[in-house]
Amino acid sequence: MPKPIRDCAGPRHVAIIMDGNGRWAQGRGRPRLFGHHAGAKRVREIVEACPDVGVRYLTIFAFSTENWKRTQNEVAGLMSLFRRYITKEAKALRAENVRVRFIGDRLRLDDKLVTLMDELELMTADCTGVNLTIALNYGGRDEVARATRRLAQDVAEGRLKPEDVGEETLPKYLDTCVLPDPDLVIRTSGEARISNFLLWQSAYAEYEFVDTLWPDFTDTEFSGLVRAYGRRERRYGGVKA
Repeated sequence: MPKPIRDCAGPRHVAIIMDGNGRWAQGRGRPRLFGHHAGAKRVREIVEACPDVGVRYLTIFAFSTENWKRTQNEVAGLMSLFRRYITKEAKALRAENVRVRFIGDRLRLDDKLVTLMDELELMTADCTGVNLTIALNYGGRDEVARATRRLAQDVAEGRLKPEDVGEETLPKYLDTCVLPDPDLVIRTSGEARISNFLLWQSAYAEYEFVDTLWPDFTDTEFSGLVRAYGRRERRYGGVKA
């Protein structure tokens, strides 16, 4: 039976920059792709931990628009890994009542991978548990540019008036339009940067930068960060009365 999601005071939406797979593998004298395979296995453990700590939305950064700059061998291996992951995990995700969505630009991805992504989204469309969003060929600036083009097209064709465009308008055109903004963003591997991830959506997110390499990032560490979030005071630009 899928776990019910607990009603907790912690973050409803957690986003994770899963960094450190390559260094994890190289530290063991193995090729970088070995680390990516280990990192993919870690995803399931973190998804399964979400209900116990009240996390309803989990967004993971799987492949960025900048990652195409990596070696052809690594990119090809990652694309193969994504296809294998979807094929292998689809039934388990459905059984665990996990709803899966993908964000990012699919135009550069191969047809077989896009078909698998579409099928997994359809297969889990009626699931009501954890919402897992996978950012694949995703970049925050690219997302905003694509959203702006769609918004501009609506203005040009008379579906939207320029004077009606405000702060609440652009999010309706973003890949994440059906998701709440992340409350907590975690980056593993000791790097303290956001790497073009959810730029608009994370304006008021809390951040945690941890030294742990992604394949070593356990559900226990994840749960601890989620609970620590509940002790933070969030003022959104205001002051405590």
